[in-house]
Formats: sequence, C-alpha cells, structure tokens
Amino acid sequence: MYIDVDADEAWERLRASRWKPPGKAGTGARRKTYSAALEQTEQMFRAASVVGPATRPLQVFYGLSQAGRAIAAAAVALKGEDWRLITHGIKASGFDKHFPDIEIRTDPPGTHGSFVRVSEVLVSPVWEKDAVRLEDVWDLLPLNLGYPLTGRERPTPLFAAASSIHYQDHPLLSIPVCDIPDRVIDAGTRDALADFLTSYPAVARHESYETTCALSLGSEATPEYTRYDHGGGELVVNWEMPQGSATSAERLEYLLTMTRPYAGQRYFLPVLTPMSSELHPLMAWWATLYALSMLARYEPASWVTNISVDSSQHAVSIERLLERAIIHLPVLIADTITEVST
Repeated sequence: MYIDVDADEAWERLRASRWKPPGKAGTGARRKTYSAALEQTEQMFRAASVVGPATRPLQVFYGLSQAGRAIAAAAVALKGEDWRLITHGIKASGFDKHFPDIEIRTDPPGTHGSFVRVSEVLVSPVWEKDAVRLEDVWDLLPLNLGYPLTGRERPTPLFAAASSIHYQDHPLLSIPVCDIPDRVIDAGTRDALADFLTSYPAVARHESYETTCALSLGSEATPEYTRYDHGGGELVVNWEMPQGSATSAERLEYLLTMTRPYAGQRYFLPVLTPMSSELHPLMAWWATLYALSMLARYEPASWVTNISVDSSQHAVSIERLLERAIIHLPVLIADTITEVST
C-alpha cells in the first residue's frame, strides 16, 4: 500500500514545537525532557538513515523509545510523576523459533514501563500473560499489507475512506471500507463477511451495507464488493448515527471514534487475542521494532541470517519495513504528540 508521508515536514513540526512545548511539557522537568528526548530521537533516526539493516533496528527502536518520553512529558492525562518512564515495559522471547513466531509480551497494566505507560495514554491495550507473535503485530501496520511473513490468513488494517462522506445531513454514516481480502470476496456470502468482521468490532456494529439484488424468490442479497485490479476490494458500509440526522462534520467525528489514525488516514484495525481492543499504530510499530532490535542485539548471527537476501525469505520485507520506519515514524510521533497534548 502506498502511503504519502513527508518526514522532513514532520521533523520541522517536532523541532518547531520545542520552543513552546505542547500540553504538560511547557515547564520544568517535563519541558527539559521533552526537548532532550526529541533531540535524541532525531539524531537516532538520522543515524539510522546512513546504516544498513544489520544495525538499523537498534537506532530506530531507541529513537522511538526516546520519542515515547517526549510523548509522556506532553501528555495531559499523566499527572504528578507518572510521566517519567522506567524500563521498556515490553519483552521479546522465542528467538530460537521461526522469525514470524517470535513472542512479544508486555508488563502488567499500571506499571511504569515505557510501552505500558504510553499505551495507557493512547488507550491502547497491553497484554502480560499470553504472548503475541511478531507476525501478528507486523500485520497491523498498513504498509505491510503487501508484505506478509507467511501465507496464512491475515487480519490486516481496513482503510476507512473518510473523504467519501457526503455533505448533506443524513442519519447514516456511509463510507467504503477498503482492503477486504480476496478470500472474503471470493466466498461472496453474508456469513463469510460476518465471520471476517468478528475481528473488527467497530465495522461489525454496522447498520447495513451495499448488496446485490436477489435474483430469485427466496434468495439472499449478498455483499456488493468492488474489486481491485491488484487484489482485494471494498464495500460501502453504513452505520446509524446515534443522534439521528447529522452533519458531515458530525459523521466524520463519529468515524474518528471507531478508527485509529495513521499518517493522516483512518483505519479499522483488528482486535488480536489476547488484546481487549485494537492496538494503536504507534504501539504496533513499537512492539515490532522492539522485537527486531532485541533479535539484532542479542542474537546477531540469527539476525544477519534473517536479513540476508541470499538465505532468508523475509529479508526484503525486513529491509522495506526498516526503510519505511525512518519515513513514517516521524509523522506518527508528531501526530501522537498532538493527540495526547490536546
């Protein structure tokens, strides 16, 4: 999937924010931490841009980790000393397993680890008992739609075409839900769609969707998908507005409550077991990069094997992910600071 981002503009936004930090980062220790952490973030990312994949996950992850400290310093939801982050708050194991099966766990809710505290600010879940596989969080990133790690059936982000909201007052929010996989479209039934949407609670709460005309008495109208030339497709889905007839601005606001932001776009994200809700995209990046950085740091021989295009089926996908991390993450960091400080 092509996602248009401007990393240079995002760095300008972040640098410009440091003379008058947003949210709770305006004074004292929080202001000092905000500015210092963003300086370290930028330098880590600049360093990552000039090295190869052998060490790039280390610079990118620790740059993101420092950005987490700036996010916490700015967050209006964190009171007292709760903005101070201690330890990673996330663990990776199973490095002897197949690359997609590396296991990721978090510290318990309410602890001071960086991943846990930033997740709480973003109303994003943590999980401490049952592990999540690297492949599962990998697939939560929109840019990985065309870069699967295995051939399994995957729950991936569904793009919410917010620009399709029409301007007339209306009691229904109606938009195309995009990137529905071929297996659901090929099945063509209402049951197949309903089963697929169990992983997407916000979409599953729809009021209706566009259907084909029933051709014979007793036959059931089926979802009317629009197919893409490159695979997959979309379906126009309708939700009933809680207050009845609503303006386009009110319908857009309702859509924002059901979706997560990514680089100026909105996505319906699947809820993974054992999570209680959908993972914020920044935290999906965080979990993915943490696992890659730990593998690179503590199992360098295994990491070098995984990034070798001569011996690894995952090498090109890893290269692409790390290249996009340098471009996408500054935008997500800047957007997240705005999100938590207003």
